[in-house]
Amino acid sequence: MEKQYSQKASTAEDFKESIHESELIINPDGSIFHLHVKPEQLADKIILVGDPGRVPLVAQHFETKECDVQSREFRTITGTYQGKRITVLSTGIGCDNIDIVMNELDALANIDFKTRTIKPNLRTLEIVRLGTCGGLQPNTPEGTFVASEISIGFDGLLNFYAGRDEVCDKELETAFLKHQGWHGWQCIAHPYAVHADAELTDRIASTDMVRGITVACGGFYGPQGRRLRLPLADAEANEKIMSFDYNGHRITNFEMESSALAGLSLLLGHKATTCCMVIANRLAGKANPNYKNSIDSLIKLVVERI
Repeated sequence: MEKQYSQKASTAEDFKESIHESELIINPDGSIFHLHVKPEQLADKIILVGDPGRVPLVAQHFETKECDVQSREFRTITGTYQGKRITVLSTGIGCDNIDIVMNELDALANIDFKTRTIKPNLRTLEIVRLGTCGGLQPNTPEGTFVASEISIGFDGLLNFYAGRDEVCDKELETAFLKHQGWHGWQCIAHPYAVHADAELTDRIASTDMVRGITVACGGFYGPQGRRLRLPLADAEANEKIMSFDYNGHRITNFEMESSALAGLSLLLGHKATTCCMVIANRLAGKANPNYKNSIDSLIKLVVERI
């Protein structure tokens, strides 16, 4: 299932022009526009969480802290754990926010803010998204840790970037669309399938996490097959998703960020993976709204293994 891809992002050699102020917005204090983080505040190892309130839960394990920056839903703390310099950052919800976070993290690492040019020597960031998800199989009840070896994005984000086809698993995409029976308006945001970094996934998942295919949805309700008052365009979508099999690999869970993270990381030359704790099992119709009391066990694993 492992695939190897070449980096597609521009380098200093093929893009020597200064990047316009309208494209790369830098705040008066020298920080990046949305995150309000400065280049020197970014570590090479990064843990992404959705909830700003989860940032201090991760950082409480740090022995030292360099900075604590808050801007909108983005909160960033950089510190050290057992000699490792780590940045923990909240992204908020959704692949649209991952687009902001990934581009700004890469800019902090690989663009010279003084000259607005790409640096000649590029940094490779190691990024782990730590989140929550909905389980879709009998082996993913509440409390299960799931590592996303592959993500199928329903958000359409990667379709806006050149090189999308080179980093995606087109065979899986074709098989999935055929299985779902989707065409025309039903897949206006054409699903894309992306592999997480194999080495990082192996290190984080080790032997105690379920591995599989994750579907990253563009919303929490309709896109994940939840019906409250609005009827669904495809009422049987979830049943088909749960039965999908690709070379022996099943779709294990729903979440909302892993596809954009994996895809943009591949395009930019970074290493990324996603691991989540199941807080609702859609197959059983059960949920644990008090998951915050038990997610620290996953936090400890990620901090240890990153």
